[in-house]
Amino acid sequence: MRYLPLTQTDREAMLSVIGAASIDDLFVDVPEAARLDGPVHGLPNHATELAVERHMAKLARANTVAGEVPFFLGAGAYRHHVPATVDHLIQRGEFLTAYTPYQPEIAQGTLQMLFEFQTQVARLLGTDVANASMYDGSTACWEAIGMARRITKRGKAILSAGLHPHYVSVAKTMAKYTGDTLDTTTPWLTGEMDIDRLIEKIDGDTSCVVVQYPDILGRIADLTPLADACHKNKALLIAVVTEPVAMGAIRSPGEMDADIVVGEGQSLGVGLQFGGPYVGLMGCKEKYIRQMPGRFCGETVDAVGKRGFVLTLSTREQHIRREKATSNICTNSGLCALAFSIHMTLLGEAGLRRLAAINHAGACRAADRLAKVPGVELVTQSFFNEFTLKLPKEARPVVRTLADRGILAGVSLGRLYPGEDALANGLIVAITETTTAEDVETFAAALEEVLA
Repeated sequence: MRYLPLTQTDREAMLSVIGAASIDDLFVDVPEAARLDGPVHGLPNHATELAVERHMAKLARANTVAGEVPFFLGAGAYRHHVPATVDHLIQRGEFLTAYTPYQPEIAQGTLQMLFEFQTQVARLLGTDVANASMYDGSTACWEAIGMARRITKRGKAILSAGLHPHYVSVAKTMAKYTGDTLDTTTPWLTGEMDIDRLIEKIDGDTSCVVVQYPDILGRIADLTPLADACHKNKALLIAVVTEPVAMGAIRSPGEMDADIVVGEGQSLGVGLQFGGPYVGLMGCKEKYIRQMPGRFCGETVDAVGKRGFVLTLSTREQHIRREKATSNICTNSGLCALAFSIHMTLLGEAGLRRLAAINHAGACRAADRLAKVPGVELVTQSFFNEFTLKLPKEARPVVRTLADRGILAGVSLGRLYPGEDALANGLIVAITETTTAEDVETFAAALEEVLA
């Protein structure tokens, strides 16, 4: 029996109170192309459990398994090896079934894990403090912009051309309801980030500058001059990290005086999972801690001096802050945060640095090999494990052709920036420790054939 306790009269009464003519009015902000006009395609309305299992298995076989083909996709979600220990531990009952800790004294294990997670994230991002995780990188990016508005009392955010377009899209969606002005543009296929352009745009109305590091094309730059320019104008620098493994090889944004650092933690402990769930990272300078969304777990001692963990700060609307809350973030990606923390613990600092070195070395070899393909130009000159190529023809059909051959060749810029002809030939390629020399050679040989 379906649990639908409301009658049609109940629904009509609720719609009347909120001033909506029908339930469809509640979904006007969802693009029509994204709405279903009937049942999910391909699923029967009624079937036995056995029939459903067979049908779903058939649908699953239509997917290309990342681990079974040469895989070069990145652009914000990366295929890294996740140790079996991670999956084993997160499935323990005390973790898998744990919910948000409302009463700290009954959730010591969960609170300790989040405390350790915060410590790891703060050290990774180079910030004074970090919170107990966010939903994902894109929403964490928006929360940082909102945080900058509260701190500076200004409403104009300057977004780097190299910020992931999906992150920009999320920010634009939220800014419609807050009144923030977002200064955005699209990147050029050049080897340098747009640091100088960003500095020129900062003025007395600027709340923050948002820059991805490494950026969507894989480019890396010194953020110190940008941080100095922001602070000279009493604005904040927000850095976005979509590949946390890179922090094992390059300077952290916090070291370059970024005020708020956010990111996507998926690379560590969390599989690709068709795009989610992932885990958002957020850290900042200590003086801004009370403007951060989410929660903070702290360490203390009880009445007899025994070590314990508590929910030190919680700005969410369901607690005492209510309408004064800094955000409507209601929970944290606790299980994914645990997976991240376990993977980080298994690696340790030395292991993370070795993993980063392996990623970078493999990317350098792959970039050199692919740049030898006739007509292919390596755009990104300074990168970690991801770089952009410029092909002699539009990249999207090339990617589709290679996918038909069982090679997931990367993310075309035409897919990320539809309608931008200047970017149509761009191809973002990611290399991780899971990429073999044979994979790279297979990709290069097939690319040469397709481009011939």
